[in-house]
Amino acid sequence: MPTDLSDFGKILIGIGIVIVLMGAVLVLAGRLPGVFGPIGKLPGDILIKRASFTFYFPITTSILASVILSLLAWLLFRK
Repeated sequence: MPTDLSDFGKILIGIGIVIVLMGAVLVLAGRLPGVFGPIGKLPGDILIKRASFTFYFPITTSILASVILSLLAWLLFRK
């Protein structure tokens, strides 16, 4: 836990940099098809198509992203 505003400011800057990098990756991923390979089309992702309705819930992709981000956060913030 940060004890002064200087540490809190550094954390906010770090979070901002991560958000900007994630945004850049998403912009580039939209322009280049197949950048992430099967991510978003993993087994366990729910896709329901009807005549005028499509429902997509990427549960497996969400779990995988959560695990990867949790490990990354653990590596960055361990003492």
